[in-house]
Amino acid sequence: MQDEAGAPLIPADDQTPSTTTSSPNRRRLFVLLAAAAATAYVLDQVTKAWALAALTPGDPVPLVGDFIRLNLIRNPGAAFSIGNGATWVLTLIAFGVLAFIVRTARRIGSTSWAWALGLLFGGSVGNLTDRMVREPGPGRGHVVDFIDYFGLFIGNVADIAIVGSAVLIGLLALRGISVDGTRPEQGRHEAGHEATHV
Repeated sequence: MQDEAGAPLIPADDQTPSTTTSSPNRRRLFVLLAAAAATAYVLDQVTKAWALAALTPGDPVPLVGDFIRLNLIRNPGAAFSIGNGATWVLTLIAFGVLAFIVRTARRIGSTSWAWALGLLFGGSVGNLTDRMVREPGPGRGHVVDFIDYFGLFIGNVADIAIVGSAVLIGLLALRGISVDGTRPEQGRHEAGHEATHV
C-alpha cells in the first residue's frame, strides 16, 4: 500500500541489483580488454626483438616451405607497403584509432567486444611503438615486419592481432551485437516493454 503521495510502489532496494551487478561485470570486461591488449603488445615486441637479433634483411628463412617465410624488413608504410611516404599521417591515424578505442571501451558490455577492442588496442600500440622509437625518428619510425605470407606481403604479430580484431568485429556486426552487448531488436523490445508499464 502506498503510504505517501508520490512514493514509489517498488522499494528502492529492488532497483539497485542491476547497478551493483553491472559494475563488477564492467570491471571484469575492462580487465579482459586490458589483458588481451597487453598480451598482443608483449608478444609483438618480443617477437620483433627476436627478429632483429636473429634474422638478416634480404636473407629469408623458410618456415612452412616457401609459403610462410621469416623475412626481415623495416616498413615505413602500412600493410602491403601502402603509404611509404606518409609515415607521419599513419602515426596520427594510429593515435586516432587508440582514442576511438578508449572512448568506445567506456560502453563495453560484451566479452567478444572486449577481446576485439583489446586485440586492436594491443596491435595498434605495438606498431605505434615502432613509429615512435625506431629510426629514422619519432613519428617517422619504420615498423619491423618479418612474417612473409606467400611472397605477397610481410607483417608482424601486431598485424595478426589487428586483422583478428577486424574479423571479430565484422562477425559481431553481422550478428547485430553492439559494444554494450545488446542487439537492436533487444533494445526495441525493452523499450516497448517499458512503455507498456508507464
